[in-house]
Amino acid sequence: MTASTDVILLRGGRVIDPVNGVDGVCDLLLADGRIKAVAPSGTIADLPAETKVYELAGKLVCPGFIDMHVHLREPGEEYKETIETGSRAAAAGGFTAVACMPNTKPVNDNLAVTSLILAKAALAGLARVYPVGAISKTSQGESLAEFGEMRQAGVVAVTDDGLPVNNSQLMRRALEYAGSHGLLVISHAEEMALSRNGVMNDGALATRLGLRGIPGAAEEIMVYRDLALAGYTKRPIHIAHVSTRESVSLIRRAKEKGIRVTAETAPHYFTLTEEAVDNYNTRAKMNPPLRTADDVAAICAGLHDGTLDAIATDHAPHSELEKEVEFDLAANGIIGLETAVPLALALVRQGKIDIGRLVELMSVNPAHILGVVGGSLAEGGVADVTVIDPEKKFVFKEEDIHSKSKNSPFLGSQLQGKAVLTIMGGRVTYGDGI
Repeated sequence: MTASTDVILLRGGRVIDPVNGVDGVCDLLLADGRIKAVAPSGTIADLPAETKVYELAGKLVCPGFIDMHVHLREPGEEYKETIETGSRAAAAGGFTAVACMPNTKPVNDNLAVTSLILAKAALAGLARVYPVGAISKTSQGESLAEFGEMRQAGVVAVTDDGLPVNNSQLMRRALEYAGSHGLLVISHAEEMALSRNGVMNDGALATRLGLRGIPGAAEEIMVYRDLALAGYTKRPIHIAHVSTRESVSLIRRAKEKGIRVTAETAPHYFTLTEEAVDNYNTRAKMNPPLRTADDVAAICAGLHDGTLDAIATDHAPHSELEKEVEFDLAANGIIGLETAVPLALALVRQGKIDIGRLVELMSVNPAHILGVVGGSLAEGGVADVTVIDPEKKFVFKEEDIHSKSKNSPFLGSQLQGKAVLTIMGGRVTYGDGI
């Protein structure tokens, strides 16, 4: 980790702060972990002698990016990822904060596991790590976990991510109980009776490959149920990793009805289609699976019009032991922390969203949804900053990956746009030759 400095001046970059209506060339002065000043470029004077100055002409200066859906694998599967290596990958990807899912071993359904995660994150000091607790004990879907204890320990939301809450009554109670503790419920929307034993999107390609398919309805049925329960309980719900056109439509209609719903998608769902699975490419195996071009178009439209509120990576590290096997047996999931920025910037270059919307999707909205610090560059706020070079081109190579695992369908791809400076709490946690 780069050594900290007492005072940092970020000079001459294009500052994008949708919360405060800023989009223009400015200077940012950071000191004591806070944003001390935001001013027209060249107007901040009388700087201390020890000030570290970064010249950022042509760069984008954004409030620190927040990934609200990652898997850090610790405790229990440290051979795939640790909190330290995951935090390092986050910083290298431009993220100042991540929210980690509870499907560790043991499951994060109690104070002890939550406290361990927070202690390890503090020791690493590379990103703000927000633990997410389990909805049900050991995520078995039978009885609720102790929300109050976990909230007191530091969880910011609850989910059984990786598994759906099949019991509708339990999900109803989770919404009510979580609401009383100020916790957000995150839905892993999957109807297991339809998805069980499936390994890719259901369709002609699955038939040609001889693989069992997962229909879009497996996601959509549970999205509909959880929206109905959120409406009934009048509690907020967040839908994770949206992948289908109809899910986007359901969420859009729910918002129009006033249901308190937010939703996320991941870069692979607006970048790739099921064709990436051809030739039994296990690096493109995930759950929900990659879908069709029509689904990709709907995801992009949902990001543009506000139906989808956040871009989250669903960073899911696995070792070669779980991926270099027969497709049916391969683990679901890909790493995503270090490719999210270039993939999201591709949407900007394609005119599908603008840069202000990207910052909303990757910083402003995740902070608001989770109720955590960040999301703006207001004077006096925390000095969490992501600096991006939108023109920087690079080949995503295995030897350059900071994550412990290398399972990505984007390996070998030339990407454009990269985080070149990540600052968390006024400390530089990543710098790429800047």
